Amino acid sequence: MAILRPQEIRQMSASEREEKIRDLELELAENRGQIEIGGFPENAGRIKELRRTIARIKTIQKEEQ
Repeated sequence: MAILRPQEIRQMSASEREEKIRDLELELAENRGQIEIGGFPENAGRIKELRRTIARIKTIQKEEQ
């Protein structure tokens, strides 16, 4: 999954954003779980990317309220 740009996020509906946040948070939890059990995530930079994308979506949601 690629990084979502603000313009792409603004074009989504509110329900699409909520679904995307759920998917990203699930993926983030899976990556963190791999670290917790002593393994290594497939792409360590992906965790940072996921956190930033989630924050970006939540920020845009707040702006539109």
